[in-house]
Amino acid sequence: MKKPLNLFLLTLLSAISFSLFAQDQNRKDVDYTIKGQIKGISDTTVYLANYYGNKLYYNDTTYCDKNGNFSFMGKPFDEQGKYAIVIPGPKYFDILVAGENIEFTTDTLNLVEHLNVKKSVDNKVFFDYMKYINEKRKERSPYEVLANDSTIPADQKDAAIESIKKLNDEVMAYQNNLVEQYGDRLIGKYILMTLDVEIPTEVPEGEEEQMWRYMWYRNHYWDHCDLTDNRIVRDQTFHKLLEKYVNKVLPQIPDSISIMMTDLIDSVEPHADIYKYMIHYTTYNAQTSNIMCMDKVMVNMVDTYYKKGKATWMTDEKLAELIEASDKKKPTLCDEIVPNIILPDTTDVNWKALYDVDAKYTAIVIWESTCGHCKKEMPKLKAVYDEWHDKGLEIYAIGNDYEREPWKKFIRKHGIGDWIHVSDDPAISNENPDTVRYLLMTGVTNIESLNFRNTFDVFSTPKIYLLDEDKRVIAKQLNSDQI
Repeated sequence: MKKPLNLFLLTLLSAISFSLFAQDQNRKDVDYTIKGQIKGISDTTVYLANYYGNKLYYNDTTYCDKNGNFSFMGKPFDEQGKYAIVIPGPKYFDILVAGENIEFTTDTLNLVEHLNVKKSVDNKVFFDYMKYINEKRKERSPYEVLANDSTIPADQKDAAIESIKKLNDEVMAYQNNLVEQYGDRLIGKYILMTLDVEIPTEVPEGEEEQMWRYMWYRNHYWDHCDLTDNRIVRDQTFHKLLEKYVNKVLPQIPDSISIMMTDLIDSVEPHADIYKYMIHYTTYNAQTSNIMCMDKVMVNMVDTYYKKGKATWMTDEKLAELIEASDKKKPTLCDEIVPNIILPDTTDVNWKALYDVDAKYTAIVIWESTCGHCKKEMPKLKAVYDEWHDKGLEIYAIGNDYEREPWKKFIRKHGIGDWIHVSDDPAISNENPDTVRYLLMTGVTNIESLNFRNTFDVFSTPKIYLLDEDKRVIAKQLNSDQI
């Protein structure tokens, strides 16, 4: 099936030296080949690319003769799955590599429609299936136009909807028939993964219907996915299933996701590709999530797998970088008590401790007087403070300026002197070792305070954390409107 070309271009160019999920290159048990003839190409390079989840990666290369003939060696079992034949353009189409000789012909006019499979049961079924689905889509298209047309009579709309339902039923019957016939083959497993599990219509007596249906669906979500077969990870459907499970099926509560994903990951074979993919996706998804507190999932994944030597596919350098990034997040994870910050206030001599702030809620605000976003946010934050201070809100503002005078001038100019303001002392900023040693040894402050930029993972400002009366993180990465 033809795919958007940018998918290949993006991943092929960056993956030639791909090592994150490198495959075992042992070929001693491979005794089959992939042979093709594509009319319309000659004397040129042909690539073989493998799917890994929803991305394509460069895998092998060969050269076709003047008649468009080329061949590749087959793949060991654990490397089998969905691959793509890529020709100049680039143009490409998918094939299934499943342990059997593959032989096909096609042409550049229409790689898929004109493809003729001479050898390979899986690919014969695969291409017949794709052609069938494409035909049904064409049949469905005019009915969808009618069903979405608000100007036509109701009876015509109802007839169109009924026709769509009939086509859907035909496709479902066709898919179920293929799964029944070829369930032990790769094509059968791939088709089965695309089918939703059917929730029983009968709800046990005494059960709350909506909750029971949800729990049943969640508990049976992976029923159509053979998690013992590594080959399923080389298909976009597996990625879509995992993505939906993590982001929509599971409760979007970090602790719940951590527990349930750990249970799922630990249920598959350690170090298998499915195992690797689940760990990597869950970690990366949490690391890049816009949902507040989801970094707890990342930290749990790193502590559970990466730190314990289970991420054997990663280089030492990349592993160290990930662990460092995770450890930086620990002091300010949601539901955790933040370290006590003790820094000098605007007098330069009085040191103010965060733990001494007696308030129902404390907002830690890390800001700079020269930061454009801060200049817009501070007046808004003042309005929030004025409204909520009498109801228990206090602001502990940490200046990220390395010079104190611009910081003090901003505080005076914008009338925010009622907040608790602290910042680096110039001696600290200059990292005078004698001064730092004295402050630490005499208990004036602590290392978390002197390194507050690391403690709070400050890479941009303003940065706002909301704490409860025990100085436990309630929310973070806020703006003034969200407080």
